[in-house]
Amino acid sequence: MTNYEAEFSNLVRAFRKKHMGKGPSSVRTTFCKNWAICEMEGNLSPVEQFIATDDDGKEMLRSARTKMAKNIYKKHHPVEMEEFLGAKYLDLYVDIDIDKDFGMSIFVFDDNLEKKFKQ
Repeated sequence: MTNYEAEFSNLVRAFRKKHMGKGPSSVRTTFCKNWAICEMEGNLSPVEQFIATDDDGKEMLRSARTKMAKNIYKKHHPVEMEEFLGAKYLDLYVDIDIDKDFGMSIFVFDDNLEKKFKQ
């Protein structure tokens, strides 16, 4: 991870903590073309971990975690990320494996981040 990718990871963690109440314990970012691909571990709160002991609870959490994350970024535009990258945020793709407490978010921007921040 480059310094820029590490700093973007910190912005993602802070954004999620601010808007979702708890950020992931670990975020690793890779810039690829116009994507910022974030691998996130330690996403679930203790209450969510308890809910995940039931199969219906797992499905509810997965749905809530994916839809909720997308909606939060729509409601609270990630201005800090745009300013840091000098690129406009376009879209977000999200998924999470509840059993592993491992999530992926792919942020789409209007500029080639890989070329821009290649070291």
